[in-house]
Amino acid sequence: MSEAELIQLNHDRNCTLYTIQFITEDKGEYLRFYNRFKENTIYNRDLARIVKFVERIADLGALERFFRPEGKMSDRVCALPVVKSKLRLYCLRLSDSILILGNGGVKKTRTYDEDDELRGFVVTLQNFDKLIKQGVKDGTITITEKEIDTDNTFDI
Repeated sequence: MSEAELIQLNHDRNCTLYTIQFITEDKGEYLRFYNRFKENTIYNRDLARIVKFVERIADLGALERFFRPEGKMSDRVCALPVVKSKLRLYCLRLSDSILILGNGGVKKTRTYDEDDELRGFVVTLQNFDKLIKQGVKDGTITITEKEIDTDNTFDI
């Protein structure tokens, strides 16, 4: 288990973006994903596509059409982009107004389940989703129209 916190990245009028940051890391998961591929000539075009999607989401909202469903039916894990790409960024879409950006990597297999690294990113978000649902249920997390309010650190 690792301790993590929820970090707000922005608060635009249509969508608030968050990321998960593990206590042992100096950067959130989305920034770690970005930094891993920004200098990579093979994947920088795909990364630019994902960054453009994230910017569009911040402006327009986390509309369902921007995401590829991933994970299980019982969780809110999804992936960017919906267009053909070698990279996947995994997210938790809580609503049209709230998105939690996770981490991701190169999609080399038919499904994320067939790749240990990608499966790890999805499982982390699935566990985080369960913790959010539990926190809302027990009152330690409040989710309004555009914000998640909590002082919790999470054991993922």
